[in-house]
This record gives sequence, C-alpha cells and structure tokens, in this order.
Amino acid sequence: MAEDKYLRLAHAIYDHVGGPQNVAKLIHCMTRVRLTIRDESLVDMDGLKAIDGVMGVVQEDTLQVIVGPGTVDKVAAEMVKEVGVGLGDPFPDPSTFATKDAASGKSEHQRDKEMVEAKAKEVHAAQKAKIKQTPMRKILSSISSIFIPLIPVFVGAGLISGIAAILSNMMVAGDIGKNWTDFINVLKVINSGLFSYLVIYVGINSATVFGATAGLGGVIGAVTLLTGVTPEAPIHNIFNGQALSAGQGGIIGVIFAVWVLSLVEKWLHKVIPDSVDIIVTPTITLLVIGVFTIFIVMPIAGVISTGLVGGVQWVLNVGGAFSGFVLGLFFLPMVMFGLHQILTPIHIEMINKLGMTPLLPILAMAGAGQVGASIALWLRCRNNHQLTNMIKGALPVGILGIGEPLIYGVTLPLGRPFITACIGGGIGGAVIGGLGNIGAIAIGPSGVALIPLISNGHWLGYVIGLLSAYAGGFLATYFFGVPASAKVAKDVDGHVVEKAV
Repeated sequence: MAEDKYLRLAHAIYDHVGGPQNVAKLIHCMTRVRLTIRDESLVDMDGLKAIDGVMGVVQEDTLQVIVGPGTVDKVAAEMVKEVGVGLGDPFPDPSTFATKDAASGKSEHQRDKEMVEAKAKEVHAAQKAKIKQTPMRKILSSISSIFIPLIPVFVGAGLISGIAAILSNMMVAGDIGKNWTDFINVLKVINSGLFSYLVIYVGINSATVFGATAGLGGVIGAVTLLTGVTPEAPIHNIFNGQALSAGQGGIIGVIFAVWVLSLVEKWLHKVIPDSVDIIVTPTITLLVIGVFTIFIVMPIAGVISTGLVGGVQWVLNVGGAFSGFVLGLFFLPMVMFGLHQILTPIHIEMINKLGMTPLLPILAMAGAGQVGASIALWLRCRNNHQLTNMIKGALPVGILGIGEPLIYGVTLPLGRPFITACIGGGIGGAVIGGLGNIGAIAIGPSGVALIPLISNGHWLGYVIGLLSAYAGGFLATYFFGVPASAKVAKDVDGHVVEKAV
C-alpha cells in the first residue's frame, strides 16, 4: 500500500541518521525533509543516498533528504508521528529514546558499541560543521526558515491574483458581464490578505526562528504599517525630516528588528525577577524595539530596500540579455551552496514596490535547462535503464518547476550534464532579459507552473524563454554533455548488462 512506502522511507531515513534520538527538529519544504541533527558523526551519508526513494542528500545547516513533491509531506508526517511531536517541534531528549531502546531489549553494550564506532568520524564531522556554520550560512539558514512556511501561501495567493486579473481583463473586453465584479473583488481581497499584512507573518516567523515570542515579532511587523498615523499628523524620519511611509523598510527591516527584539527579550528574561517577568519583559521589549524600529530601522532599511530594488532594475535594464544569461547560468550553483535564499526578500520587496519581480522568470530558466539536458540524456542513454527510469520519474515535476529530482538524481551525479544544463538556463535567461519587462506577481512556482503568475499578460515572452532554455540545455548536452559512463547499458537496478555503446 502507499502508506507502507512512506513508512518504509521514514524508517530508512531514521536508520541512517542515527535514529530519532539524533534528530533535534524536523521540517520539510516542497521536496526535502529537513533534519536538524544533534551529532553529525552518526549520519551515514552513503547509506542515506542509497535508500530507494531518496533522490539526493544536501548537507548544510540542516540535513536535507530529497524525496520529491507529494512524498515529502507524507514521509515527514510519518517521521514526527513516530516520535510523537508536531512538525517543527523539538524532539524529546535523547535519554527518552535510550529508555525505549532498553525496554525493547537493546542492551546498553550494543548502544555503547554503536556510539564508539560512530565516534571514529567525529573529528572529520566536527571540521565539516565548522565550515558550514559560518555567519553567512547562519543568516541564509534563518532567511530560509522564515520564508519556507510561507511558500504555499505565496503560490495560492499569486494564482488567485492571476485569476482576478484574467477575469478583470475579460470584463473590460466585454466577454463577461459586470455581475462578476463582486467575485473579482473577493479574489483581490484574498490576495491582499497576504501582501497587505505580510510584515506581520514575517515578524511572527522571524521571532520563532530567532527564539523570541512569536506574538511580539508579529506586533513589530505591524508597527511598520504605522496604523493610525495620518498624513495630517505623520511620524518624521529623524535623518531627513520627511514623513515616514507605511511599510517603509519592508520585510528586510522587520527581520532585522525582530532579531534585535530576540536579543533584548532573552536578556530581560535573565535579569527580570520571575514574579514580574510576564508583565515587565513584554512591555519593555515592545516599547524599546517599537521605538527603535520606527525611528532607526525603518529609515535605514527603507534606503537599503529601495537601493536593492533599484539596483536589480538597473542591472537588468542596462545588461539586458547579458545579465539574463549570467543570472540563468549561475543560479543552480547558487542553489547548491544555499546562496539563493538571500534572493527571497529581494523578490518580495520587488513585488511590493513594482507589483512584480523580474528576477524570478530569469532564474526559472535554470530549471528549464535541466529539463532539456535530461531529455538529451534520455535519448543518448537509452540502454541505461536505471538512468532513463530516473529521468522518466523526475521529468514531469521538472517541467512543472521542481528541479531537485533532476539536479540531484540525474545531472549533478554525472557532472558534465549539470554544466550543459546550466548553459541552457543561461540561454533562456538571455532571452527573458533581452525581451525585458517580464515579471512574476508571486514567488514559489517555476517552470510551466509559473505561466499563470506572469504579470501584465507577458506570458508569451516567458514561454519563449522556457522553450529556449529547453533547447539550449538539450543541444549543449546532446553534443557535449554526455559522459561515456552514462551510456553504459544497465538494468533498472544499475547492474551492467553489456559494454558501453
């Protein structure tokens, strides 16, 4: 049954990460189970990658096991269900699991033996951990954790906004009557429920990530909306005397302000007596950080966010096709190193200020290049049934914009196809950049799934870019990107059945 598949995967992952006792927390995104590991020396990376159903493993601040869309949420649910916690909740103390092992008949000697054997890798793992835990990686990890829970909301609200735009255009053209007005307005209200109050959601998530009280983070986000402030009685920027505008500084300012809030709140919890802590700490925290946010963070973050948006626009306007090529070419390497996470707040700031993000359609070309490269491999490596079966399973979701199965299961392990796929992404990016004025009204989807979210009816230009990336990735891979090892005839289990063709 289907349930057995997800339970099997859950157990297999636990078996190769040192058991649930070695996991501190578990969340998931669209394709990956993300595990916060207590002791990395206990993780069997080779065994993890060899699990049937695991498409790849990425080791950053969290251990990310790629199992694909539609599967990841079910596997993650089975894993937290077995432990008895909620998704994203802290796992119980390891001593709890030790008691369970003893009760099930597993001797203390066996557990100690496993620990001793695993410690042989401790020095190497500790060194790797030091490399990963750089300040930049911690910042990128925090940004990712803040926005991952909001991705489904961006997708849903964006698609609803797209439907509203289509219906509005049809009404103007006379294809539908004015009796649709109320329904169209309802769709717009639903979309506004996200973007009008996005700073509040970001404030709550930021507080959770930084270890502060979630409600306090939400209030700081709301403070930037300047609710109740009127043009007749504005709050003035202390640096230039101009009136502050609602939302100035955007989500970049909110994230920074909530980080400072987390430091202040934690310090107050240490110095305020327990008897009055629940009254004094939130009051002082909100007062200090609220004033700090309005008079310091909003003016400075406003300049930064405006500069980022303006800078991206300038690069795309001046560089055109060249800028698009460079962005499309290097986006997948950025994803591999986790650097793409810094782009999320930039996308959102551009949507808030411009009504669209022109970056996303260009970056989406990187995944399209992977699709073209995989089709070329399918044609050139027909006798390698293990590879072609993997491509057949990963290609549909790759076309829909979920590229991890193709990247980690097909092109990256082979080496050269990954490079030629990136070239295809660069070609698609050059087409989008050259055409110009193609943007997305929401973030989250990519590939074909992004078409309904292209702004101002410029979806045809985006489709031309997609087809160009498909063709570029296909041709570059077909002629230059197929390694001899990929053409070796194999059965579906990877056993060689004849010599290379």
